[in-house]
Amino acid sequence: MISTWYGEITEELFDRLQKIKLLVCDIDGVFSDGRIYMGNDGEELKAFHTRDGLGVKALRSAGVEVAVITGRKSKIVETRMTALGVPYIFQGQENKQASYDSVCKTLNLTPEQTGYIGDDTPDLELIKSCGLGVAVFDAHPSVQLAADYVTIQRGGFGAVREIADLILLAQGKLSQVVESST
Repeated sequence: MISTWYGEITEELFDRLQKIKLLVCDIDGVFSDGRIYMGNDGEELKAFHTRDGLGVKALRSAGVEVAVITGRKSKIVETRMTALGVPYIFQGQENKQASYDSVCKTLNLTPEQTGYIGDDTPDLELIKSCGLGVAVFDAHPSVQLAADYVTIQRGGFGAVREIADLILLAQGKLSQVVESST
């Protein structure tokens, strides 16, 4: 077992984390808490945690790419992910596998080099087919059962930062990221 800020992880998980060159994320329930606030005029609001944003920036600065694939379309998502420098933003995707395959082909990556973090049943296919399937703490039970790792943080409350930290730890890059942000 390997000790981390988030508890003990197995050597097998540590090995999987070392290989990750792309982290693919769902949005609703992962970057946000899954709730969608709707105004009377159709305005949509979501809350994003700054820790997750820092995790994305840390991954990218360490050479790990980030992509988001979501079933919904939202200007808020485009704005937030663009601000974080996420180059691969796929919205309105009923078939998440096709978007995943596209970004893997673009980056010339195998499934073993990718991780996916999700929270609900539309995420199951990718959680099962990636090298590292991650479920947020409050994910649907079927997603938790299929995942290689379940975060201790809830979706929208630092789960993306948690998996980013673990990837960086396994790749020997966590201390340089922590030191550069202080």
